[in-house]
Amino acid sequence: MKPQGITLLGATGSIGVNTLDVVARHPDRYRVVALTGHRQVDRLYEQCLAFAPAVAVVADATAAAALTARLRSAGSRTEVWHGPAALEEVARLPEADMVMSAIVGAAGLRPTLAAAHAGKRVLLANKEALVVSGRLFIDAVQKGGAELLPVDSEHNAIFQSLPHGYAGDLDKAGVSKLILTASGGPFRQLPFEAMRHVSADDACRHPNWVMGRKISVDSASLMNKGLEVIEAHWLFNAPAERIDVVVHPQSVIHSMVQYVDGSVVAQLGSPDMRTPIAYAMSWPERIDAGVKPLDFTALSGLSFEAPDLQRFPCLQLAFDALAAAGDAPAVLNAANEVAVAAFLDGRIGFLDIARVVADTLDGVSLSASPDLDSLLQRDAEARVFARSCIAT
Repeated sequence: MKPQGITLLGATGSIGVNTLDVVARHPDRYRVVALTGHRQVDRLYEQCLAFAPAVAVVADATAAAALTARLRSAGSRTEVWHGPAALEEVARLPEADMVMSAIVGAAGLRPTLAAAHAGKRVLLANKEALVVSGRLFIDAVQKGGAELLPVDSEHNAIFQSLPHGYAGDLDKAGVSKLILTASGGPFRQLPFEAMRHVSADDACRHPNWVMGRKISVDSASLMNKGLEVIEAHWLFNAPAERIDVVVHPQSVIHSMVQYVDGSVVAQLGSPDMRTPIAYAMSWPERIDAGVKPLDFTALSGLSFEAPDLQRFPCLQLAFDALAAAGDAPAVLNAANEVAVAAFLDGRIGFLDIARVVADTLDGVSLSASPDLDSLLQRDAEARVFARSCIAT
């Protein structure tokens, strides 16, 4: 069987590194067509030498020239492109059968849409593509004849727990609710007042997962779970009232599907992103992902609790944005990206993240039926407004 080609958008982040680990375990099944990176050019250089992609993409011409020189000195023939247009181009390359969308934030939207329009198997690890563009993205998948497979552990778990061939009708499938699990993050039991004084490093010490700093902060605020609620709405055609969130500190059950007959089907596994990555890459088959299997005899117990929306208001803000529809989720996401960046830079406190997001949702005019250009315009407006909230 000819190896399947994969373009990896966001190769140098944690999802990208784990994806390449899976690829390396199955050289007979997969070959790397293109890799993209932004700031971690040294890591991208090493990845190019190890996987010999046809193309690598970096942020700008200066970085491209420097990387090209290093690669040629090492005997590599990988071409180096740069800029946003290059990201879209590698997402459409005919040699790529699948595209891993792992660029963090709204920057991943256009290349992921390009992959959908080109009819690729889209392995979606970028929440923002669905959070920001919603209906537009789903329409692109359908019109382009693409396959959309979720890589987030929670959505991948729901995908595995739904009936085979699920086509977006919860009632026809006998589904009562989708249940997303959340670890609760590092501040789950921290007194509210103490959360005023936590540092960025504190927020990035996730108890179960190894992730990038931005998504780690989102996990600590439960905004990550809020974005996942919006994503689940679009992935599975599920209204907000049929999506529940439950805090499960052990992160063993990755999410569940509740059926009308009282059954609950759950996907369990070690907290290792290679499991959902490998499943999305190989579906409908399964392949070895290098993940240590669960030892049930070593588990001390599994516990569950309701999320505290008073202490973690970002989750409620996400539900509110989903209810508002239109471009409200795009505004939510943009404001959160700005607020999290400010927190990581030490310019605001942890609890200010929710304040900035709430003020931006209240302060920016919303549209009920935006097209892509107006969505991106609203994203830009929300970022400006959020920065003004931080400056004051």
